[in-house]
Amino acid sequence: MKVLVVGANGQIGRHLVQLLKDSGKHEARAMVRKEEQQEYFRSIGVETVLASLEGSVDDIAQAAKGCDAIVFTAGSGGHTGLDKTLLIDLDGAVKTVEAAEQAGIDRFIMVSAIQAHRRENWSERIKPYFAAKHYADRALLQSALNYTIVRPGGLINEPGTGKVKAAENLERGSIPREDVAGVILHALDEERTFKRSFDLVGGETPIAEALKAL
Repeated sequence: MKVLVVGANGQIGRHLVQLLKDSGKHEARAMVRKEEQQEYFRSIGVETVLASLEGSVDDIAQAAKGCDAIVFTAGSGGHTGLDKTLLIDLDGAVKTVEAAEQAGIDRFIMVSAIQAHRRENWSERIKPYFAAKHYADRALLQSALNYTIVRPGGLINEPGTGKVKAAENLERGSIPREDVAGVILHALDEERTFKRSFDLVGGETPIAEALKAL
């Protein structure tokens, strides 16, 4: 399966690209927005494509052409303003869903945020971010795509453990970015994750088992 990783230069994206490359069964195409970001992926032998989430749906669809799946891992980051939250985390995600439909790509995995589906549990500190995730997820749910929405807890940079807790509703917790990437890799062809949304935190269950138990 050839997978377009949107937001490949982000921390989850880089982990995912490497996992796809090493998997022996999938192939990554890294979508980045700057030419200088391409060099890293070329250095590890991964195909890259230039496209911006602030560009057109046609541009994103063209970047995805020939792929079998799309993973949206992009984010505006914590150091940008609310305008970028709106343009990247919401509109960029929705445009990527539209691009998948336009390109005829059925499989779509969205990286969201824990409890984004329940307004009463949104963090007051970053409420606009949760609103963006909520409505981006809703656009995917309302599409005809074979979706999986992964809603991880607080992201940390510790080494992955390969063990997680995944369920429709979980209390807040943290999870290594590397383990989020591992969940995405396993979810690509795990039928128990098809047309499913779930919260995700660190846990005691191996990733493959946790996803099969959904």
